[in-house]
Amino acid sequence: MLRKLWILAVSALSAAVMASSPAVSAGNDDVTRFFSASGPDTAAAFDHGTWTGLLGKYVVAGSDGVNRVDYRAWQSNDHQTLKGYLKALESADPRQLSRNEKFAYWANLYNAKTIDIVLDHYPIDSIRQISIGEGLFGFIKKSVGAGGPWKAKVLKVAGHELSLDDIEHQVLRPIYKDPRVHYSVNCSSFGCPNLGREAFNGTHLESQLDAAAKAYVNDPRGFTIEGDTIKASSIYQWFQADFGGSVQGVLDHARKYANDSLKVKLEGRTTIDNYFYDWSLNNIKRGS
Repeated sequence: MLRKLWILAVSALSAAVMASSPAVSAGNDDVTRFFSASGPDTAAAFDHGTWTGLLGKYVVAGSDGVNRVDYRAWQSNDHQTLKGYLKALESADPRQLSRNEKFAYWANLYNAKTIDIVLDHYPIDSIRQISIGEGLFGFIKKSVGAGGPWKAKVLKVAGHELSLDDIEHQVLRPIYKDPRVHYSVNCSSFGCPNLGREAFNGTHLESQLDAAAKAYVNDPRGFTIEGDTIKASSIYQWFQADFGGSVQGVLDHARKYANDSLKVKLEGRTTIDNYFYDWSLNNIKRGS
């Protein structure tokens, strides 16, 4: 019996170690179809003032262009405030919002719930040390830093139990078909695009998404070019389909948002040599 348990544990551990990238969900047409509806452009907007206040208070912009989160202070002072904001979000029906306001709703919900989950488990060194409702397999995964909360049903919106993966892969990506989705959702990791210091809102959504795209593409976390070698964030490998479906599509996307210096370095390039990602927690304690 012990030998069987050991074999199962080793098998689970091997699978966990191999799971170094977030899984891309196969799809749930029911969720996508249900949340595809939007209200008119004149529909009332959801008030994200509480979220903006919390972001401004606990997200600190570093001199290196990386936004860091003061998780300890947030956990001590305003975790319940965040939970209240999440409760208000879950009480709303995003289908009544305009298309842009609905995008803002989902992106803010994803980011707020991610912070909430991290605060529930803090102190940790990486979000991949978190496992929710996965039993022994989850324990093994988080023990080797290959876990994550993305598949757990942690929210309920308009009668639907949802995971963070559902929001990203069944709502935002299929409904909006916009590569900038990947700059709007934050996984509490240094490798991820910045968590902004203000909430997304429908009125300024386009400029907010463009700013987020430019900030990441032009940061070493997005693209690093040293001599003839191009390294890119693993986001562009995991979700290549959203960036034109090819390496060339990824590079064209990068050129669209690149500053003058990066554009020069990208000129004539047709390959990406390596991909990388930093899963360590985007904690202010790591310094700036």
